[in-house]
Parts: sequence; C-alpha cells; structure tokens
Amino acid sequence: MTPETAKPKHRSQFRLLGSPRFMPLFFTQALGAFNDNIFKNALVILITYSAAASLHGIDTQTLVALAGGIFILPFFLFSATAGQLADKLPKPDLVRKVKLLEIAIMIAAAIGFAIESQILLLVVLFFLGVQATLFGPLKYGLLPELLEEDELIGGNALIETATFLVILIGTILGGIIILKAHGLTIISIICVALAVLGWWTSRSIPPRAAASPTLKINYNIITETFNMVRLSYGDLPIFRSIIGISWFWLIGSVFIILFPVFARDVLNGNEQIVAMLLSIFSIGIGIGSLVCDKLLKGRVRDYYVPVGALGITLFSADLFFASFPLLATAKGDFIGVTAFLTSGDNWRIVGDLFGISICGGLYAVPLYAILQARSAPTIRARLIAANNILNALAMVGASGLIFWLTSKGASVPGIILAIGLLNIPITLYVSYVVITTAFTRVAKKLKVLS
Repeated sequence: MTPETAKPKHRSQFRLLGSPRFMPLFFTQALGAFNDNIFKNALVILITYSAAASLHGIDTQTLVALAGGIFILPFFLFSATAGQLADKLPKPDLVRKVKLLEIAIMIAAAIGFAIESQILLLVVLFFLGVQATLFGPLKYGLLPELLEEDELIGGNALIETATFLVILIGTILGGIIILKAHGLTIISIICVALAVLGWWTSRSIPPRAAASPTLKINYNIITETFNMVRLSYGDLPIFRSIIGISWFWLIGSVFIILFPVFARDVLNGNEQIVAMLLSIFSIGIGIGSLVCDKLLKGRVRDYYVPVGALGITLFSADLFFASFPLLATAKGDFIGVTAFLTSGDNWRIVGDLFGISICGGLYAVPLYAILQARSAPTIRARLIAANNILNALAMVGASGLIFWLTSKGASVPGIILAIGLLNIPITLYVSYVVITTAFTRVAKKLKVLS
C-alpha cells in the first residue's frame, strides 16, 4: 500500500477544541449546562434551608421534589415543538435566540433572589427547563452539520465529558455560594454573566441552512409527540439507539439520586463523600467518553456498546458485594473523604464506581453518534427531540423504580444490584444486535467483492 492510498491516521479529538466549526457550540453548550446546575442547586439549597416556612407550610422534601418535576416537565410539553422548530429554522440562528431567552430568564432569577421569592424562582426554573428543551435538538442536531462523520464520536465525547464535569462543578458551586454572605447576589451575577457569555460564544457558530424550511409546525403537543416517537420507531437502528440512550439516563439518574443516601447510610459519610461520589461518576463518564473515540478511531460503530453494558452489570454487582456488609457496621460520627480513603476496603467501592461510570461513557457516546449520523437531515432534530422525551421519561422512571424497590424493603446496595441485574437482558440484546449487524456488514462486503 503506497502512502497515497494509505488510510489517513485518525486525529485526536482534542483538536476539535481549536476548530471554529466546533469550539463555539462546545462552549455554548458547556456554559449553558454550567448555568443550569448552578441555579438549580442554589435553589434546592435555598429551599432546603429557608423556604419551607414561606410557602404555606409545604415541607422541604416536597418542595425539592416539586423543583425537580418543574424542571423536567417542559421536556414532555415542548420537545415536540422544539424538534420541529429546529428542523424548520436555521439552527445557529435559533441557538442565538434561545441564548437570548436564557439571559432574560437569568435576569428574572436575579430579581427572584433579590426579593427572595421562592414562587418566582420556581417559575424561573420552569422556563429554564423550557430553554433546555429548546436547546437539546439544536446542539445534537448541529453536530453532524458542523462535523465530518469520522469526527462525530470525538465531538460527542467532548460534549458529554464537558457536560458532566460542568454539572458537577455547577452543583457544588451553587450549593457552596448560596449560603455564604451575599450569596444571593453572587449567584445572580454569575448566572446572568454565564448567560451573556453563552450568547456571545453562540454568535460564532457557523451559519447553516434550515434542514426542512417548508415544514408545517404542528402545535398539538400530544399528537406531535406520538408522531415523533412513531417516526423514530420507523428506523430500527435509530430507535434502538434512542432506547439505549434512555436506559443510560435511567441508570445514571438512579445512581445520582442514591448518592446522598448511599453516602450517609452505607458509607457513614458526610457531604464531602456525596461530592466525592458525584466527582467519581462525572469524571468516569468523561474518561469513558474520551476513550471511546480512541478505540473507535472516529468510526461510527456500536462495537463497544456491549462492552460498556457488560461492565455496568459487573461493576454494579461488585459494588453490591463491597458495600452491603457496611450496612451492618456500627455507626459513629460521619466521616469525610480523608478518613474514607484511609481504609483500603473503600478503594474497592471507588474502583467500582469508576468502572460503572467509565463503562457508561463507553456505552452512551456511540449511541448518540449513531442517532446523529444515521438520521435523515430533514428530520434529525425531531428524532433527537423524540430521544429527549424518552430520556425524560426514563429519568422519571428512575425515581419511580427507586420508590418501588424501597417500598419492597430493598436497601441502597440492593437497588444497585437490581440495576445491574436489569442490565443483563440489555447487554444480551445489544450484543446480539452488534454481532448480527457486523455479520451483515461483512456479508455485504463479500457480496460486492464477488
């Protein structure tokens, strides 16, 4: 094979961070996710420590649950419209309008913090969910328009890594700052500044034509939601990817919901341990996402999805066996990170959590890339919106699953084991799909050669 005919070497995904095609969207997405989570966690902490008495006697736990529901509700209500708009209008222009909406929302948040109105802040949280709903089909719909197909795995890996890291940082900072002196003012300034900065970076996203400018918008939320889900079901590889991504979000949501209770009741840890668990989970998903591009060398393939799924099951099972005996140990004062890590046995728990999250990144990134690369450009945003709807349903399902298992007497380690066991049929199915798809691909090549 001569140098002229040799296949080009796969380039590092990190070079995309310097590309004018990718960098503006990357930072626009990261700043938006950062802003969302600073505000959300600041609001949750504010509710937890000062809001219950001012909202007609509603208890804190109910208010926190209500806040979570308020943010996710727009994904059910407006994803159908968001997907249609993203297909009908030029996506970069729509991104900039959505970021202007974020600035207005954060100004309203600053007013809410200034007058300490929890009602206004909950309304702001709803509209922040609306803004996130509108942005979802745009960011994932733009990636295949801005990148070559062999760049999609790397681009998605960078987006997922940044998203989980800024979620972690935003969650921690929001909780720390809000209760400090002048915390409300500082949070307000940060939120408005991040929204403005996100709009500024969005102005550099390269222009792209509308994918389906003649599309007629159907504003009936119910019928269009069913239409989009049915549209995704019409293409089996895409529908499988959507179901797989939704399962990833169900598993991730279960772990994130369980972390505070797992830290307190199993690890006998304080809030430092909760932050450590979130850090391990976020960093691990980032590592798995980045490693995925190295393994696939830019090819949009599902080869490592079964590996990720199997790893989630194995590490979840081992986490059960490592943590279940701790339920029977004597409880004393809550410990911090330093005391936790001085015990060699606890490093097994750290390793299991890293394993679960790394495998999660390895599992999810190819599915996002397949959804983007295999979708017809004229309907891509609507398929991504259908994915967002099912993802939101999966996150709600995670809460329902935890509630049901808890009502049956399951411990936190028991719930983790249940997730690992439920993941077994998923692992077997995706393994079957990958193997049969690979054989079909080889058979087609042999037929062409013959």
